[in-house]
Amino acid sequence: MKTLRHFAFAMLAVFPTIVLAAPSDGDAPKTVVITATDSLRFNVTRIDAKPREKIRLVLRNEGSLPKDVMGHNWVLLKAGSDPAAFANAALTAAPNYIPDALKDQMLAHIDLLGPKDTGEVTFTVPTVPGDYPFLCTFPAHFLTGMKGTLIVK
Repeated sequence: MKTLRHFAFAMLAVFPTIVLAAPSDGDAPKTVVITATDSLRFNVTRIDAKPREKIRLVLRNEGSLPKDVMGHNWVLLKAGSDPAAFANAALTAAPNYIPDALKDQMLAHIDLLGPKDTGEVTFTVPTVPGDYPFLCTFPAHFLTGMKGTLIVK
């Protein structure tokens, strides 16, 4: 009986620590997987999110052409940014196609990927509801449709 009482007290002392240390489902980021191919398209062009939500974005380049001909990246811009202007400025920003002068417009990005490469970024969704553009900044990819929107509501 004495041993059982000691065990019970030991469990009461340990149990709250276990509960507090256990991760909750709310802490895990929402994972979004986007694929890009040689056809110059993202398979996901809209991401719905809540303010302050954590997102783990995975970009997979499923194309077969070389990186210097058909690399893909993913850039998330602030609401109100001009993705066309960002893409135009990126034309001369080889090899990563991220214009230094406009980096302050970026919220998150994944570097340029070659064929069969995968990259990822985890970020916290902005607190202000709105439309946040994302795009591939490799030359001409935005113009052909490699773009989308993170919609925060």
